Amino acid sequence: MSLGQQLAPHLPFLRRYGRALTGSQSHGDKYVRATLEAIVAAPEEFPRDVDPRLGLYRTFQAIWNSTNGDEDVDPGDVDDQEAVARARLARMTPLSRQALLLTAMEGFSIEDAAYLIDVEASEIEALVAEALSEIENQTRARVLIIEDEPIIAMDVETIVRDLGHEVTGVAVTRDEAVALAMEDRPGLVLADIQLADDSSGIDAVKDILAQFQVPVIFITAFPERLLTGERPEPTFLITKPFQRSTVKAAISQALFFDQSTAPVA
Repeated sequence: MSLGQQLAPHLPFLRRYGRALTGSQSHGDKYVRATLEAIVAAPEEFPRDVDPRLGLYRTFQAIWNSTNGDEDVDPGDVDDQEAVARARLARMTPLSRQALLLTAMEGFSIEDAAYLIDVEASEIEALVAEALSEIENQTRARVLIIEDEPIIAMDVETIVRDLGHEVTGVAVTRDEAVALAMEDRPGLVLADIQLADDSSGIDAVKDILAQFQVPVIFITAFPERLLTGERPEPTFLITKPFQRSTVKAAISQALFFDQSTAPVA
């Protein structure tokens, strides 16, 4: 099997990581493209002593570390999310965010995360705890949950409240979701895709976003359907079945880029 064939299944998830790390679909995808270009240009430098996915993320990290913080960005080219991210990043330790995303969202072990960001394994848990504490201290939001499975909805609601956020409501259909959003505008939306009446959570989100901007996290058992590279895709996505830590990480990252809770300069 060629290297390209080995890496192909992992690219949708690397795009997810890049977008969560940067808070921008275009910016995150740019780093993924740079990663692939680096591999194509020098395949002999690709790490061959580790799992292909680990080598792929390691290459991404090398690209990220070589450019992040050194780029001269024109303020006119920075969207609202990136401006918010920059304000928050000034108050945070970058390594702690990477440790959080790699373990809680991408599912890497502590040892693998340590390899990827080049720290001792003993430091990872402390970095993750630091990231959660830093983000939670900066962000508070009112959350709309769109989920038709009662047990999952209750679990998500508990996680949201445990993080210190308020739940504005739980919707099980597209129409109910839109009505709740219009009645009590949320600061974050957690949306399943397949809803109770066979309506679509994607359509519900489109209807809501047509009225006002709000960060959205999609929940799905089939993430590859939303990460095709052929149409607008979500920045934040949770795969079912999910771990509580994954939901916490996704919520923290979505709110990290939300202007309504942006730190005052």
